Amino acid sequence: MKKIALTILTLVAAIMIQAQNIPVYLDETKPLEQRVEDALSRMTLDEKIAIIHAQSKFSSPGVKRLGIPDLWTDDGPHGVRPDVLWDEWEQAGQTNDSCVAFPALTCLAATWNPAMARIYGENLGEEALYRGKNVILGPGVNIYRTPLGGRNFEYMGEDPWLASRIVVPYVQGLQSKGVAACVKHYALNNDEEYRHQVNVIVSDRALQEIYLPAFKAAVREGGAWAIMGAYNLYKNQHNCHNEIMLNKILKHDWQFDGVVISDWGGAHNTEQAVKNGLDLEFGTWTDGLTFGASNAYDNYYLALPYKQLILDGKMTTKELDEKVRRVLRLHFRTTMNRNRPYGFLCSDSHYAAALKIAQEGIVLLKNDAPKGKGTAPVLPLDATKKQRILVVGENAIKMMTVGGGSSSLKVQKEILPLDGIKERFSNAEVDYARGYVGDTIQSYNGVTVGRSLYEMRSNDELLHEAVEKAKNADVVIFVGGLNKSDYQDAEGHDRKSYDLPYAQNEVIEALVAVNPRLVFVGISGTGFVVPWLNKVPAIVQGWFVGSESGEAIASVLAGDVNPSGKLPFTWYADLNQCGAHALNAYPGVWREGNKIIDEEYKEGVYVGYRWIDKQKVKPLFPFGYGLSYTTFKLGKVTADKNQLTADEQISFSVSVTNTGNRAGAETIQLYVSDKKASVDRPVKELKAFQKIFLQPGETRNVTLTIGRDALSFFDETTGQWKAEPGAFEALIGTASDNLPSKCSFELK
Repeated sequence: MKKIALTILTLVAAIMIQAQNIPVYLDETKPLEQRVEDALSRMTLDEKIAIIHAQSKFSSPGVKRLGIPDLWTDDGPHGVRPDVLWDEWEQAGQTNDSCVAFPALTCLAATWNPAMARIYGENLGEEALYRGKNVILGPGVNIYRTPLGGRNFEYMGEDPWLASRIVVPYVQGLQSKGVAACVKHYALNNDEEYRHQVNVIVSDRALQEIYLPAFKAAVREGGAWAIMGAYNLYKNQHNCHNEIMLNKILKHDWQFDGVVISDWGGAHNTEQAVKNGLDLEFGTWTDGLTFGASNAYDNYYLALPYKQLILDGKMTTKELDEKVRRVLRLHFRTTMNRNRPYGFLCSDSHYAAALKIAQEGIVLLKNDAPKGKGTAPVLPLDATKKQRILVVGENAIKMMTVGGGSSSLKVQKEILPLDGIKERFSNAEVDYARGYVGDTIQSYNGVTVGRSLYEMRSNDELLHEAVEKAKNADVVIFVGGLNKSDYQDAEGHDRKSYDLPYAQNEVIEALVAVNPRLVFVGISGTGFVVPWLNKVPAIVQGWFVGSESGEAIASVLAGDVNPSGKLPFTWYADLNQCGAHALNAYPGVWREGNKIIDEEYKEGVYVGYRWIDKQKVKPLFPFGYGLSYTTFKLGKVTADKNQLTADEQISFSVSVTNTGNRAGAETIQLYVSDKKASVDRPVKELKAFQKIFLQPGETRNVTLTIGRDALSFFDETTGQWKAEPGAFEALIGTASDNLPSKCSFELK
């Protein structure tokens, strides 16, 4: 389809050149807006209506008469989704639509390294180009409000500043390849359960300070070409056509010049869609075989119903022309951009990028000596040693690129943890015991899981086998956590419990009772209760890390890679440590009639570590936390000035020394505390960070710079950001609860 469209475009251009009458819209030397207006002036009403809604599951029509190709979207954000049939969710049965699965975005955020986000975007863009995709539906930047959120694994954690610094290079990297990022889901899409019916009630301040900054950064700094509206409601309007969210904040305040795309089925009303900012409608009435007219896409809210309102004189073409301008702008940036590079698929460089991101994002949460076994920590394991390693757990043999909703992929390969461990520890005798049965589903959306998960033995038999084998092992590696099944890390539902599923805790307790040299490797995009924390000496958070999963995990266990990931969210000891749950502000209350759920964000700006600080409680693991196989020492922080005016910046410098015997990386984090404010403010907030790589014994200075925006809060009385003169304090360290170096300064 893409080749045919480009051929038509080339022929049209050639004919016009011969006639020495090149239309402005085809002339890439002309300014973008001039090309948009020229193309718009040539389009008929039918062509304008057609270009603002879908024609298939994932495509919208171009303007064939003018040589403008169809626009093809596809799900991300962790890889390019396999092609489906024109109007069905089933696989199209192609053989060239496999991909590289990159780590889920929680892992990317856990790198705390914007350079990794740029690499991520560039590599994903190259895969999308090869597959003929013009828009990737991602990245996701909704805030981790509760650990029960079903799509937390697709997002970038709990902190708006961290998410902002990661999303910008991702968007820039993807779009540098001529593929549009469609940042999602805008906004307040923090629940999956009843997601079409949740009406979020949130203060303007919490909205602006917590839930919008990453979207704003993607637009204002990243230059995102598309935004996807969310399913949920805000102020009783669906976010795919929301006057405040789309017209006021996104398009007016932020001057967004791109396209607002509906989430699939997120549009609900023609008049609201027309007036309240939706530009391109996807997914409504997608069953074109049975609904209404022979082509159900003509019945979309922005299709024939919209056209008829114009023909009847009930609406003008003013809003229509503005929507078409935005869609044309997207075309000239993507489908009509003849300077785009060529893409390629499943290359060595893409696998290398996926592996590097995974290795930098894996977090070492605990590394102690086993009880009664000396003082040496369990990790890293000596890969040269002849030893007996027992791997336990279903997640060691389960593909995690399959399932979970729209981010499910069809990968060329996925190295499973068990296989990666066997390969890296080739000198050892590696055995396996399943330990428990979690999910025996063999396929998802037409993609098989590869290794059979059928299991005829009982849980007691599986537990007995694992325990007996553990008695004779030198070390036990338990690979567990969550999976991509419904009610776990998956689209469409939230988790029902904060506990580990499938009685994993029972298995872990039994294993550590007979073998204290136990390493727990968690595969998940979110936290869970860890009742055996004091018994298990080593804990590694392995995330969903994509195609190179097994190699990445094994390289960290063996010490080939020194772990440097940091948690992008607070890992609560129990749900009561989370503000949304402590205040009974989740999951909301059904209205009379059971059509809408009102969910009030009672915790306001106190999300994650902000709530932890306010309540003065100790989480299981704090935000920004992560260990290393080496040690680091920070010097005393110094500032280049002790006061600043509104137009100035202030820089803080601190020396960092690798005091261990391994090369490694540390992330220096700067939080700001407002010592006296006219409003209630968090104890501290992250405002800068930098990841630094050091050789053993090496010392380097890290300089972190902030300005007035880092001192500001959103003033609800004026609707503006405000920085009040007075005393502030910069706190610098390596986690939200480890900030030993402080420096006071004043805003004049």
